[in-house]
Amino acid sequence: MASSHEHSHDHSGHGHHDHGADGHDHTANAGEGRLAIAAGLTGLFMLAEVAGGLVSGSLALLADAGHMLVDFAGLALAWFAIRMARRPADARRTYGYDRFQILVAYSNGLVLFGISAVILYEAWHRLTNPVEVLGGTMLAVALGGLLVNVVAFFVLHGGDREDLNMRGALLHVMGDLLGSVAAIVASLVILWTGWTPIDPILSVFVCLLILGNAYRLIRESGHILLEGAPADVEAGTIESRLAGISGLAGIHHVHVWMLTPKRRAATLHASLHDEADGTAVVRAIKSELRASFAIVHATVEVERVGDCADASAHDDHDHAADAARGSACLHSPPPGRHDHDHGHDHGPVGGHASAALPRPA
Repeated sequence: MASSHEHSHDHSGHGHHDHGADGHDHTANAGEGRLAIAAGLTGLFMLAEVAGGLVSGSLALLADAGHMLVDFAGLALAWFAIRMARRPADARRTYGYDRFQILVAYSNGLVLFGISAVILYEAWHRLTNPVEVLGGTMLAVALGGLLVNVVAFFVLHGGDREDLNMRGALLHVMGDLLGSVAAIVASLVILWTGWTPIDPILSVFVCLLILGNAYRLIRESGHILLEGAPADVEAGTIESRLAGISGLAGIHHVHVWMLTPKRRAATLHASLHDEADGTAVVRAIKSELRASFAIVHATVEVERVGDCADASAHDDHDHAADAARGSACLHSPPPGRHDHDHGHDHGPVGGHASAALPRPA
């Protein structure tokens, strides 16, 4: 069986493979500073609550300090994720460490679910077994917490809205902010009327608000971790955009995924007419993918019409599933023929320059 492979590499836009200096702009530096400030404020208030709880003997203050400790850990982890994302790519992490931020965002979403579950359980316990609440102490702590959380919220709110890591951190602070507001309202009601059930009732309301945002964070970060496609990109749309390229007979096996919300990658098979210039078609495909879909890292496998190497190379592959999503192999290769070339795009990905990268497993 004759087999020939031609590899066309497009290294436009870079001469060296450097993921450090060029991969992260001032937005990432600003995000790191914002998270450091928010974590510092949360940590200081947590220590104040511990001191106040020990001096006054208030179990409520110590319990809230434990909650603040979890939030401080979440903010510190988000800060650490930005630091990790600066690490250069290596032989084991060929795409770099940007996705660590997505993993932290997903983890923060799960932690928020856990915190909400604990608060909901405590709220139910207090509704069924009311306890005495010191309204004055509760009001003083809530006012201090409100001041700290307002500052932390506005510090983080000015960050990158598309950064899931920052959004996860912001949700921690937003939960504390809403909790402080609820505590102030509850403490005033308790001081004026003595009706203590208002405290757990407002806590449940705050938890429901946080759970909705935490669910969206988990859903979006989980979609990226599962290498899901961007919402605005579909295989059919890509095919229609590329249809006018001279020499291109069709595309199939289209896969588009997100490394992060701002870094998109794709692989596809391109069937060419016999007279077509493979290198020219590959460059035209990549140019259109960049211009129309913001896909700046693409690997294009070029085949002649009638050839599809994967039809015989992957007998255990689910081609029926591929067909259902519009990426099935269109033709089976004739016996004894295996003639295709590959075009790999190693242009900058979200500000990074890449080495020869396979699609992640």
